[in-house]
Amino acid sequence: AQWDRLNGEHPEDEWAQQWGRAYVEFAAGEKRAWLQEQGVKFTPLVGWAERGDGRAGGHGNSVPRFHVPWGTGTGVSEPFADKARSASESGLVRFFFRHQVDGLVFDGGTVTGVRGTVLAPDQSPRGVASNRDKVGEFELHAEAVVIATGGIGGNHEEVRKWWPQRLGTAPRKMITGVPKHVDGRMLGIADEAGVRLVNRDRMWHYTEGIQNWNPIWPDHAIRILPGPSSMWFDALGRRLPAPGLPGYDTLGTLRLLRTTPDIQQYDHSWFILNQKIIEKEFALSGSEQNPDITNRDLKLLLRTRLGRGAGAPIEAFKDHGADFVVADTLAGLVSGMNGLTEEPLLDYRQLHRQIMERDAEIQNPYSKDAQVIGIRNSRRFLGDRLFRTVRPHRILDPAAGPMIAVRLHIVTRKTLGGIQTDLTGQAFAKDGSTIPGLYAAGEAAGFGGGGAHGYNALEGTFLGGCIFTGRTVGRSLAGRL
Repeated sequence: AQWDRLNGEHPEDEWAQQWGRAYVEFAAGEKRAWLQEQGVKFTPLVGWAERGDGRAGGHGNSVPRFHVPWGTGTGVSEPFADKARSASESGLVRFFFRHQVDGLVFDGGTVTGVRGTVLAPDQSPRGVASNRDKVGEFELHAEAVVIATGGIGGNHEEVRKWWPQRLGTAPRKMITGVPKHVDGRMLGIADEAGVRLVNRDRMWHYTEGIQNWNPIWPDHAIRILPGPSSMWFDALGRRLPAPGLPGYDTLGTLRLLRTTPDIQQYDHSWFILNQKIIEKEFALSGSEQNPDITNRDLKLLLRTRLGRGAGAPIEAFKDHGADFVVADTLAGLVSGMNGLTEEPLLDYRQLHRQIMERDAEIQNPYSKDAQVIGIRNSRRFLGDRLFRTVRPHRILDPAAGPMIAVRLHIVTRKTLGGIQTDLTGQAFAKDGSTIPGLYAAGEAAGFGGGGAHGYNALEGTFLGGCIFTGRTVGRSLAGRL
């Protein structure tokens, strides 16, 4: 996590570190049982995401620990949404749709409510920007206000504004991994009201993004959740060095792509693989891309994950995706890849040499290639051996074809910093005092204390952090009000 902002009058990591420890204790203790009590269930598949930077004491997961809920995201949200609907029907909860908050209401130094604009009705589909036509104003009062409005991933201008120098040059072109409404607007309102926001330069953006051929929101990105066998190349066709390997080190790879001088101007990289790899190792983010898990269909899950061929969502991207190139030969593949960029940047001979070098190490029973070593290590885990890691083979083997290339973009996603809160979720003012009546939870609070993850994440801790901070704030308010 590297909580290194612990000095000064009001250190930014003071409460983030405490929230990080509290979350780990929750995860190691009652989390699973409590979620099951709420109705959240998990698939038998445990993923091994974010495998690390290759150092024993470095960043990353030393064991598989990415748990996937039945129903994907809706499987997590539905039990809580159902409780909210029931509370609404019994008069305990009131929803105010089309009410845009423009400011916090203070009485002295205490937050007593919110004010804003009533917007005209709108029947736009999910994820599509709705109208902002003003039809009235409102002011609501309560004993407590909780900010749980997410981060800045849907606002590329804000992402570039807070992009840290340590991650190099911000991309000119990014694609969006969150809906349009995740724009950071409420964070700006809180900041203007005197709320303390910390660690705003800490972000978690992915490097394996592809453009959704069937988008739900503008610039809709899908992230590839890769197995370990695809070869990764920069925009000029050079193989990324370890830990720039699929599924290993998200920010390390992002830093490599954005700080290497002769590729900073390019906003893409490449996977090169073959049909045999894509069939077993490609998974896609998003509930729509995982109908077997989203629909809780065990038979479809086993047929999709253990059967022959790639799943229907993967094949749809192969057929329709703007970032996919398929060819029978490497020469044809390189020609297609060069056709997707403004100028031809890739040299067939350079790519052929690098792939041949890798393929030679597959035939070596010992191997000095870090990626090949990682593939073999991955297959020691039964879950990966069965579902996520193909048997080692030569990428240029015609029997494993056709060959496939995927152009990868930077995907905006998580905001790791946010509103600084104490361990009850109460927000701090800029002078370091707590603000009576104001709380924050989820991504808006940096998943706890304004940055519970520090600089990095292990995956699986984002939804967990939202649940934990929300539960903590709810219990705190139930005990106080």
